[in-house]
Amino acid sequence: MEKRLSGIAISDGVVLARAEVLQSSSVGEVVARDIATEDIERELGRLKRAIALVADDLRNLSERVAERVGSAAAAIFEAQRAIALDPALVTEAERIIRDQLVNAEAAAWQVLREYELRMLEIDNAALRERAADLIEVRRRLLTVLGQISIPTDSPQPSIASDRPPKQRRGDSHPIIIVAEELFPGDTVSFDTNQVVGILTEHGGPASHAAILARALGIPAVTGIPGLLDEVRPGEPVLINGRTGEVIVRPQRETLSLYPGLSRFDPLRIQVVEPIREFSVYANINSIEDMPLTHLAKADGIGLYRTEFEFIIRDRLLNEDEQYDLYVRIVEAMNGKPVCIRILDLGGDKAARFLHLPPEENPVLGYRGARLLLGHPHLLETQARAIARASMAGPVQVLYPMIIDAQQFYTLRELFRQATQDINAGPLAHGPMFEVPSACLAARELLSLADFASIGTNDLIQYTFAVDRNNELVARDYNPQHPILWTMLAQLYQTANEMNKPVSICGELASNRQMIPRLIELGARAVSVSPRLIGQVRLAARSALAIAAKDVLKNQSRIVS
Repeated sequence: MEKRLSGIAISDGVVLARAEVLQSSSVGEVVARDIATEDIERELGRLKRAIALVADDLRNLSERVAERVGSAAAAIFEAQRAIALDPALVTEAERIIRDQLVNAEAAAWQVLREYELRMLEIDNAALRERAADLIEVRRRLLTVLGQISIPTDSPQPSIASDRPPKQRRGDSHPIIIVAEELFPGDTVSFDTNQVVGILTEHGGPASHAAILARALGIPAVTGIPGLLDEVRPGEPVLINGRTGEVIVRPQRETLSLYPGLSRFDPLRIQVVEPIREFSVYANINSIEDMPLTHLAKADGIGLYRTEFEFIIRDRLLNEDEQYDLYVRIVEAMNGKPVCIRILDLGGDKAARFLHLPPEENPVLGYRGARLLLGHPHLLETQARAIARASMAGPVQVLYPMIIDAQQFYTLRELFRQATQDINAGPLAHGPMFEVPSACLAARELLSLADFASIGTNDLIQYTFAVDRNNELVARDYNPQHPILWTMLAQLYQTANEMNKPVSICGELASNRQMIPRLIELGARAVSVSPRLIGQVRLAARSALAIAAKDVLKNQSRIVS
């Protein structure tokens, strides 16, 4: 029957598609279901078929990753496949099914959870890290078991991986992502030509799910308690991103209330020619975003989030590997500027390959510029790769989470020292304004910088002490708060006086309603998701035309 849920509307629009459920909880137990003695063989059959499907999926995934990333990254999935095919898994799970008369899900969960706990007790950090592979195998196995509820001699069901859909390129039908929560590592893996909606249990209007949804221009709702218990993989779901209403298995009578649903195309890209007076650059997470960037006719790359290249591969990249990525992007832009942000790891973009100690409050901890100062080899290796790539075209180097001029100067000096022996092309250096202390030190910072960029997502978070991923305080995350706009006005006034270019790469820049206000402040460059470049250009063109008319009116009044 039809089921109605309610949450926080975070991205406007209405869409209907089938659910792709990501089992994002790593420790959540499954429901143990009692079975009869005559059902034992059926449950064993389900378990063995699920293991075979997971193993096949991991083998295919390993082959694709080896081709795209390399054998080191592919080894991760080979290790997971070995866990899935371990005969002890079937043996121990079979014993539990027979002795306890429980379903295959409960048995598999017990076995793999016990393995995980044993691994975590080992006094070896490298081995403890492998516990994550056990969690991943468990997630995959439970997802597949959730789809196998038919007799073992029936046709084999299609596998619905719990990993983001980009890994399953054979699928072409539109899907709605359903997850407990989305993290940066999840969002970079989505196939943006397939995802048409997002639902999450946790998060607010500025969560990663919200930012991703608005960047794609697709409907989204968050803050739905018990979401993963309410939606099953493959079920049709209707999202109303304006009201926050979600309808699972909508009936024909309900669908008739949305006559425009069939005409909605959330993945359509609006291509608008560049505007001479207002630059619209592209935000990219990886080299795979380049085709969309070219299609949208971006004025350049305004923010290349290089940390996601590392997160995707789950390891550090050496100098040559980084150079290969950067030079391909610089060459592809054919003389247009490319702004490469130095690694912004830590906080909500934790990378297990760094083996950092756990933090009670990582967003206020060892992240961004602080992490780079603590691990200068990360900056030095990346600096050399960037400097080499700059021979192919103009490159800007952006430093994340800067708190004052001294910190920026120190990082820039580390970059200079690391690249003294390299023949580099045109390089510009600039800080990100994401922390209130940096904004207060704007004049001193800009005196050292060639340019700057404003990251409004974190700036709002730190200015108002509001967790942007917490739906409980969502109302306090307010991009229209007068204090924020006072801060932005002061930044632009200082930048204009010093003749230093400043762009905005935060989500505020992609809000069409905010473009006129930004232009009034003096903003002449923004950086947004490639998919939104056309919409932002239309808003800017309209705002500039109105501003020009107002200037003519004022001149006429003066003359008269």
